[in-house]
Amino acid sequence: MSRPHHLNFFSQDLSMRAFIVLLSLLTSALAFAETTPSPAVAARAWLLVDHSSGQPLAEHEADARIEPASLTKLMTAYLTFASLKQGALKGDQAVPVSEKAWKAPGSRMFIEPKRPVTVDELVRGMIVQSGNDACIALAEAVAGTEEAFVQRMNLEARRLGLANTHYMNTTGLPDPQHYTTARDLARLVQALIRDFPEYYPIYSQKEFTYNRITQPNRNRLLWLDPTVDGVKTGHTEAAGFCLIASGKRGPRRLISVVLGTDSDALRAQEAQRLLNHGFLNFEPVRLYGKAQAISQLKVFKGGSGMVPAGFLDDFVLSLPKGMTARMKVQLFSQQPLLAPVQQGQRIATLKLFLDDNLFGEYPVVALETVPVAGIIGRAWDSLMLLFQ
Repeated sequence: MSRPHHLNFFSQDLSMRAFIVLLSLLTSALAFAETTPSPAVAARAWLLVDHSSGQPLAEHEADARIEPASLTKLMTAYLTFASLKQGALKGDQAVPVSEKAWKAPGSRMFIEPKRPVTVDELVRGMIVQSGNDACIALAEAVAGTEEAFVQRMNLEARRLGLANTHYMNTTGLPDPQHYTTARDLARLVQALIRDFPEYYPIYSQKEFTYNRITQPNRNRLLWLDPTVDGVKTGHTEAAGFCLIASGKRGPRRLISVVLGTDSDALRAQEAQRLLNHGFLNFEPVRLYGKAQAISQLKVFKGGSGMVPAGFLDDFVLSLPKGMTARMKVQLFSQQPLLAPVQQGQRIATLKLFLDDNLFGEYPVVALETVPVAGIIGRAWDSLMLLFQ
């Protein structure tokens, strides 16, 4: 049974609060559309999200299955970064170049079997030059074979909650069973930036030279918008021209996913349009601070009779400008709440309303651990529960 608690947080000064991580988010697209119409974007599918929360700010066909082309390399990079962070790979480690990697079709960094290449060079060849040969060489260095690495890619996709993604290779070469969605791609980029901030700056590198061949980063926005610092382009005949771009203005980072445009120039233009839409029409609003108790909830059979409820990180939303005064909030607690209760355990749901329409639902957790009470305390609360 859930019990509502009426809360009033808009008496607080929200405009100066920080913009950090939100645990999870379910947003009403209808509420956004009512106040901030989405821009017209010339692409088959597109999505604009707030990086910290994953909150969608505008979207079209975000769950439609698409061919990811070289956007596949985001997952190849994610697993490579994990191996580097765990020490299984070293940046200066020399990697042998197999015949399969050497003869990889499509975009290449031009590695050769008899020419030494390091992990650091391969990472830049994969990210800046979008080299298919670099992807295969890294996959073989991590997992022995590209096929074994692809198995890890699919396992990681499931772990990250990419429910509509399946990989058949490390490069993005076309295959009927190689697919993803705009929403899954945004989640993957969120995870990559969040989990590997030390490697993410490589995505802003404008060019890279290997084997006396200099190739530019294909992300045009790196030259056009100084606030854009990544992330990846993709193109095949079937996929069209695709671009995931991320920009940070002030404390706020947004991610735009644009899939299936007609040209290289158009994908940059439409990605820029989405980013501008988000930064101009939405503002960050911190509703509650990290570990701030938004309510004290009754606990039965516990060493303490109450537990503070809130968020383990600052609870921040990107709201359309001028919407804040129209928002209302209710906390629905899980009752009866029985000990033991662990810190971080979900114990309530915060529901946010725009006027009388549900805007979103957010999990609220216990901020402290409450152990089980002694035998007398448990017996007394068992009696009290009979009269609830």
